[in-house]
Amino acid sequence: MDERKEKKLHDIVALLGIRAHANMAGFVQLTRELARAGVLEPAAVERIKEAIVKDLSLDRPPNATKESFEAFAHRRLDAVFAGEESVGDLPPSELNNLQTPG
Repeated sequence: MDERKEKKLHDIVALLGIRAHANMAGFVQLTRELARAGVLEPAAVERIKEAIVKDLSLDRPPNATKESFEAFAHRRLDAVFAGEESVGDLPPSELNNLQTPG
């Protein structure tokens, strides 16, 4: 999806007032269950995580480059989907160390 379409979807979701933590927790669980049942292939789970990263990147901190924020988000999502971290945990201190633009 190109960035304009990603931004439009992001704005629509924001306008709906969807509660991020509750929905993300359910979505992660649904994705895990579908993958465990063999309905989703690992490549599909990676595409889902990539879509989440792209959306999160639209609201990245202004002091973070897109690349460093997306790398951070990928690591965090990998941990959440693996069950090593839970949705809503405070971001690790790594968030403070993202590369700045320029």
